Amino acid sequence: MRAYYWPIAAAALLAASAFMPWISVGTRQFGGVPDLAGLWVLACALLAVVLAGLSIVTRKNSRHPLLLVGLCAFGILFLAEQLMQRSAAQQGWSTSQARAIVEGGPAQPTPEPTVAPGAYVGLAAATAISLFGLTVVFKRAPRMQAEATDDDV
Repeated sequence: MRAYYWPIAAAALLAASAFMPWISVGTRQFGGVPDLAGLWVLACALLAVVLAGLSIVTRKNSRHPLLLVGLCAFGILFLAEQLMQRSAAQQGWSTSQARAIVEGGPAQPTPEPTVAPGAYVGLAAATAISLFGLTVVFKRAPRMQAEATDDDV
């Protein structure tokens, strides 16, 4: 049951990544807990801690739910990161165009959105939880060996 400390540590990293920015554009940063996706990732992290803690206390296997929680967290992070990149690029472009109209000059080029460390930490933690949950598929099969019996007695 000591193996369940692995998803607890990964869930702690996942919860920490929920408070970090996921996308940065210049000095602006997007993602994290104020957004709905950040709240969902935080909920997935708390659920993973509860499931792993219950497995330690009750000595029952809960790798199937951990696999689902890890996959959900990974999907939320990945899709939110993709959508935030597009949204940040469009928001930067529209702000640049609005400034150009007001100032009467040419539009300034907008910086490209980059992935912030919170997305990397969250994706790595969600992958670790998912891989731990996936170990339920690869069971160690019992080895059947015939024992030699002493027939001379």
